[in-house]
Amino acid sequence: MYQALYRVWRPKSFDDMVGQETIANTLKNSVLTGKISHAYLFSGPRGTGKTSAAKILAKAVNCLQSQDGQPCNACEICTAANDGMLGDIIEIDAASNNGVDEIRDIRDKSRYAPTRARYKVYIIDEVHMLSIGAFNALLKTLEEPTQNVIFILATTEVHKIPATILSRVQRYDFKRINEQDIQNHVKHILQTQHQAYDEKAVALIARMANGGMRDALSLLDQALSYGNGTITLETVANITGAVSQEQLFSYVNAVGAKAGSLAMEQLYNILANGKTPMRLVEELLVFSKDVLLSRMDETDTRFSDVALIDSAFFYRMIDVLSQTQQQLKQNVQQDLYVEVMTMQLVQMDSRINTLPNGSASNNELVSNDVIVQLEQRIEQLENKLRALESNAVQASVVPTYEVKKTPQQKNPTDFVVNTQRIFEVLSQATREDKQKIEDDWFDILSCLSAQRKAQLGRSKVLAASATSVIIGFENGFLCGLTMNDKALRQELSEHAMRIIQHPLEIECLPIGQWQDIRTQFIQAKKAGQFSAPTSQESVELDIQHEEKTQEDEVVTQATSLFGNIVEVMED
Repeated sequence: MYQALYRVWRPKSFDDMVGQETIANTLKNSVLTGKISHAYLFSGPRGTGKTSAAKILAKAVNCLQSQDGQPCNACEICTAANDGMLGDIIEIDAASNNGVDEIRDIRDKSRYAPTRARYKVYIIDEVHMLSIGAFNALLKTLEEPTQNVIFILATTEVHKIPATILSRVQRYDFKRINEQDIQNHVKHILQTQHQAYDEKAVALIARMANGGMRDALSLLDQALSYGNGTITLETVANITGAVSQEQLFSYVNAVGAKAGSLAMEQLYNILANGKTPMRLVEELLVFSKDVLLSRMDETDTRFSDVALIDSAFFYRMIDVLSQTQQQLKQNVQQDLYVEVMTMQLVQMDSRINTLPNGSASNNELVSNDVIVQLEQRIEQLENKLRALESNAVQASVVPTYEVKKTPQQKNPTDFVVNTQRIFEVLSQATREDKQKIEDDWFDILSCLSAQRKAQLGRSKVLAASATSVIIGFENGFLCGLTMNDKALRQELSEHAMRIIQHPLEIECLPIGQWQDIRTQFIQAKKAGQFSAPTSQESVELDIQHEEKTQEDEVVTQATSLFGNIVEVMED
């Protein structure tokens, strides 16, 4: 029967343990000097050698021909232990034997002397799964250990072990095995089996193993089966779900060049190949980190294809990726979040450097860009100051309530509400129009492309008139993104014409500002700024009804306290 590679290549001596040299040497010396404890605790991530070390230690303390603290793997004790036929080495899975009765049974049987070996060894795996009562039953045995009995506890969650247990055992913390050690061991196995392999494929296996040798050998087993004995980068990428370097380069170059359509196309291609959004984010984080590290070494040319993208872009990209990673862990609509992430990356300043090497430093490029922005900002402020002075002269003659017209913002992050246009829509808004748009809003959005549907998917209809609609977003970024996209607003209007029989003009507003805007609208109406009649079911009546209800409650409470002496005075 075929055996998996991780079983065939399980370490049989301390020297065979990979990546845990300190622990191996310590255990070997304790056997060599005879300083053997009655209880050990091996903790660490999965696949790092805890159970293997426990079995090696159990053989070493009982080996008849031990040399330098190592089991010989040739005597009858070692042979029986390797075959799982030695009754004095007992392996117990605490996940399925976690009750008080099972531990009491172990305690009672541990009193009997070993039959063949020098020590009776109990290996309890996943010991953190024991109940509190079971731990208490085990504690008594550890306090007063029986002669010639050794307990070896193994766990991946040492924080769940009671402190009373930890204080009575020798604790060894197994670390994650570094990628280079895993690569060397995988190459050794492939060379021993005379298998052809690609260096990049082995490196990918080591990276995907995440410090676990067992995971690495399991991936290697799959790759050998999938590739008919040949290990290639494409084979490993297919079985692990990893994103290829070519796809990562294409995606990063697209977002760096602000090519939104191309970036979304690259994203959909990656997802269509079966790569999960979480895997994509993890790969992009590693890619960004590697790019930044490579730029510290002038001889490293692995990432020359993204050399024109400034390092500052990758730092900001890591921030966006980290935020998206947290959101993916808490939500099920993962595709939506990576789509929004892509739009955010496209909107970021990539600072593509087209100057030749040595002509200017990144700091000089940033400084020049900042100077240009400051000059533009100063010019805008001067224009606003002149406009305010002009308005002040007019205001001294005839007092008016002026609604400032906000210029269209080019940067979505600097979105400012067009208050005058919002007021014009509200002056004609009715409940019937709003309800009609709400009923058909999903159908209108379903006609859009996937990218634009994702952009408007979380929008909300706030108010509507016969020809216009005000939609709200959770933040100003999406408002600016929508208002700056004339093609999107035109497409929405065309779909509305087809579905509700008339075009729609779109206005956007952050939901957090909706209440303030409505209050300002009522004040503008009272000031006579808008003379257009409003329906009896308009937005104004909604607000007045809320205010009237609050006033009635105050009057009722005052009357109950002071009686008929209360006098209600109108403003």
